[in-house]
Amino acid sequence: MATIRIGLDRLPPAARAAVEEHTGHLLTVEETTEGFNSEIAARVTSTTGTWHIKGLRTDHPRAWTQRREAAIAPFLTGLAPALRWRVETAGWDLLGFEALNGHHANYAPGSPDLPEVATLLRRLNETPCPGTELRRAEQRLEHYVAHPDDLRYFAGTHLLHTDLNNANILVDPDAPPGDQARLVDWSWATRGAPWLDAGYWVIWLIAAGHTPASAEHWAAEIPSWHTAPAEGITAFAAANANLWSEISNADPAPWTLRLATATTTWHAHRRTG
Repeated sequence: MATIRIGLDRLPPAARAAVEEHTGHLLTVEETTEGFNSEIAARVTSTTGTWHIKGLRTDHPRAWTQRREAAIAPFLTGLAPALRWRVETAGWDLLGFEALNGHHANYAPGSPDLPEVATLLRRLNETPCPGTELRRAEQRLEHYVAHPDDLRYFAGTHLLHTDLNNANILVDPDAPPGDQARLVDWSWATRGAPWLDAGYWVIWLIAAGHTPASAEHWAAEIPSWHTAPAEGITAFAAANANLWSEISNADPAPWTLRLATATTTWHAHRRTG
């Protein structure tokens, strides 16, 4: 379920003051509408710079996502915006990230962003998984597989993002080719099999209008995809179809229904070969 978003102006004065110790007096605040995990999400500018701020109350049920993102940020150079500062005060946990330029990745068939996303996922595959506490992929999917034995396909030691929503990838066309894309929102960072992020990308590509075959063609641009057993990919598609069916039944918003349709379509494609 989405977290209710509030404005930066509703922070307690002590929390706002702590932020401005890092930024200086804020000149502009542009609230962000994308994303579902943060109560605070805004792009702010001051006389000293520009930041993206995200935050949650320290007693929020998903406060652990904020802590995880802060812990993993130092290991994501070249993959994600840099974490510049963190404030924990007045009941709030606030992260100040480097503000990126660019647009949300366009996943539609034929989009020029697709090769950049593929390059980004290849770089992620080559990034060592830090020793920070992360959930395991097989834990996250254990309630959705058809057979418990299927979980072995998802186990591994690679760093995964797992939320390949196109709004979580920013593409800066002014950056050098091959280095234009960055992944934001690492709340659901996970440890698992190296091919799983390519699999998560397949789901969002289908939701953006690709056929399953076209989406898997793009996944094949990630070398680790070729290490995945066919039955493992099918088990992953089945598990995600079950997962998104549950999510869309609980919250039948247009986007959840779109993902439920995408995962069902992919699973049907896998079953028919």
